[in-house]
Amino acid sequence: MKMNMKKIVALALVMIVAFTFGACGGADTNKDADQKPVYKVAMEPTFPPFDTTDKQTGELTGFDVDMMEAIAEDQGFELKWENMSFDGLIPALQAGNIDIIASGMNASDDRREQVDFSDTYYDSGLVVAVKKGNTTITSLGAITADMKVGGQIGTTGADLCQKLQTEGKVKEAKIYNGLDVAVMDLQNGTIDALINDLPVTKAYIDAQPGTIQIVGDVLNAEAYGIAVKKGNQELLDKINAGMKNIKDSGKFDELYAKWFE
Repeated sequence: MKMNMKKIVALALVMIVAFTFGACGGADTNKDADQKPVYKVAMEPTFPPFDTTDKQTGELTGFDVDMMEAIAEDQGFELKWENMSFDGLIPALQAGNIDIIASGMNASDDRREQVDFSDTYYDSGLVVAVKKGNTTITSLGAITADMKVGGQIGTTGADLCQKLQTEGKVKEAKIYNGLDVAVMDLQNGTIDALINDLPVTKAYIDAQPGTIQIVGDVLNAEAYGIAVKKGNQELLDKINAGMKNIKDSGKFDELYAKWFE
């Protein structure tokens, strides 16, 4: 009888321990050891200086990374960064696979119908880039119907390229998953012009001087924002509060100077 009771007690202890560990394993995966919320944030890293990859470490870096990390520190949460194609960002957010998009994304009216945006943090615009020394294309209007233009998938630059093709104003609109490949094709003559955001195009020119050049005027105004899933007001409020605080403290200007000056 005593042995049976010991077995029962031992079995009960095993069940308690198993339940305890099982409960720990099923704990909120959005919290780290310090019980800080952890949010998945994604970017497409061929959009410098906003989104790029550190050549030495292979880790995601750029203005968006530094800005979001500063916001996270201010608001007491952690970030888990993921690399995605640009056209996959919004679908991933809508599906709940990620919590935040921080990828130099234009907070356009069309996108606002799909996701919620933070207060915008950078004003930009589109420009036309050509191979260095090209004197034929001097502006958007100088692009002719026998030419090929390129843009990055999911961007307003790509939208404009496709519009030009639909209207018969270019021979082909070539849309790229990564902007780095588009710049290479511009350099080797696969496309005649590249339509892309001004600061990113400048970053490529600074990194590879003497290869491509900007022609004409800035085409249209854009404003970048951080995106969250529709209705996620709690997270949006955290991001906006953190952004305001890092701007008030001077941290935002410090990061801006690091990446743009």
